[in-house]
Amino acid sequence: MALNIQTLKTRALTAIIFVVIMLAGLLYNYWSFFILFSIIHFGCWVEYQKLMGLIDKDYNNISAFHKYAIMLCGYGFMLWNVDEKMQPFGIPMSEIGRWIVVVIAVILPVKEIVLSKKNNVKVLGFSVLGLAYISLAWGLMISLRNDGLAFKGSTLFFDFGMITPIILIASIWINDTMAYIVGSLIGKTPLTKISPKKTWEGTVGGAILAVVVVTLVCYFMNDKSFDKNVFKIAGIAAIAAIIGTLGDLFESKLKRIANVKDSGNFMPGHGGFLDRFDSLLLATPFVWLFLWLL
Repeated sequence: MALNIQTLKTRALTAIIFVVIMLAGLLYNYWSFFILFSIIHFGCWVEYQKLMGLIDKDYNNISAFHKYAIMLCGYGFMLWNVDEKMQPFGIPMSEIGRWIVVVIAVILPVKEIVLSKKNNVKVLGFSVLGLAYISLAWGLMISLRNDGLAFKGSTLFFDFGMITPIILIASIWINDTMAYIVGSLIGKTPLTKISPKKTWEGTVGGAILAVVVVTLVCYFMNDKSFDKNVFKIAGIAAIAAIIGTLGDLFESKLKRIANVKDSGNFMPGHGGFLDRFDSLLLATPFVWLFLWLL
């Protein structure tokens, strides 16, 4: 197949812009981090609702109140996890988020099940799944920004805050890259029919190399807290690689059921929000749980 130079240029330019925006949002300050994942949260929800509508036609008939209330409920959970010091109007954002979740969690089921003439339990179930799939992940991502691993002795000059999200996202990017390289070089055994291009060799090799690379990078940062955090760093990288791959497969399964190639087209040549963050969506709650249990 002939190489399409225009398509290649579009993909490359889109990828560069994406990386720049992600790094700016992640590294600038707390607000840029929060705004970045707020945009990602709503972008994922829009695509998720479209996928559910393709998977089950009944979901296309949800009311506008249901459609936007469930998104707002998920966003309330994100606000709930914001640092209590963030009080732009003198009221903690976490308190606002808590009330949003409580109010919608009461009103939406009453409206959709008790007061509705139709049996909306199934479509409400799809929306609850969306909360678990999307909003839980991004709410806990905000929590990881508040707590987790602090590299206080680092020579870096950015406002990393707690560096856990950076390690998590870097681990997923490195795993994806290494899995592709290893799979291209020695991959022979298909991993699953859901994603025919993935191989066992690439998946295992990518996971091992992700753990090694992330741990070595943290070591060479010469941070004073490395020794006591080395197990956590390796654990985050391992979870990102393993659970992140499952997240990729889960989203691929949803797209296969919906019979679409991409979840959206916000990134020309690269797909939509769910396509870009499928691994992170599933890995984030497990990393949060891992650190909480330690």
